[in-house]
Amino acid sequence: MPTPPPIVAFEKVEKRYGDGPLILDRIDFAVRPGDFVALIGPSGCGKSTILRLISGLSPISAGRIVIDGREPGSAVEERAFVFQEPTLLPWLTAARNVEVPMRLRSIAPAERAERARRSLALVGLADRADYYPRQLSGGQKMRVSIARALSIPPRILLLDEPFGALDEMSRDHLNEELLAIREQQAWTTFFVTHSVAEAVFLSNRILVFSANPGRLHREIQVDLPYPRTEETRLSARYQHLVAEVSSLLRSVERLRS
Repeated sequence: MPTPPPIVAFEKVEKRYGDGPLILDRIDFAVRPGDFVALIGPSGCGKSTILRLISGLSPISAGRIVIDGREPGSAVEERAFVFQEPTLLPWLTAARNVEVPMRLRSIAPAERAERARRSLALVGLADRADYYPRQLSGGQKMRVSIARALSIPPRILLLDEPFGALDEMSRDHLNEELLAIREQQAWTTFFVTHSVAEAVFLSNRILVFSANPGRLHREIQVDLPYPRTEETRLSARYQHLVAEVSSLLRSVERLRS
């Protein structure tokens, strides 16, 4: 079977803001449909900037990005973005928050309501549809944010440290739920995190970046089988990969000092 063409390709991409210093320097990588790619590295290495470039929220300074054969600005409908904070509108219920992107696309009210219901059920919040953000826990707010991103099923899902503010138990649980949803919807995923354990658990590829400016230092293939469960975290291979990536990150930090 022939290898499918990449859904996202970076070709010698550079990024700087105005006359400021170089943020990203000659970034090259290609991502296949269905990949789950974790981006890790020290603060300031440009991980979140890469998501913004893929999303089309920020232009590149040099090089080229191709998304499903098109320029980023012409492939907006392909992507959904989940930010570090849930960014829910406090005066809307969970269901109404999920409907926001559908309203922007003029989807009919009945269809909006049905899609919101399905999306909330997908993240385990069917019984919280009429709750306001102030009535939800931090983890539940993030689930609503994910439901909103999936209400118009994307081909590419961008997640910028969505679970960073949660306790370890909540984070582990949501990691497992995210992979379970991915099995049903099969998006290509870019996931920024500072947690090595989270990167190894979720992804099949890890891109490790160095900083000042951000450069792709190394890629690690994660050969753990899906589905991944609590038993995955107890396996010798998982623990070996966590140790390997942690050691690599420490070497990247030493390069910066």
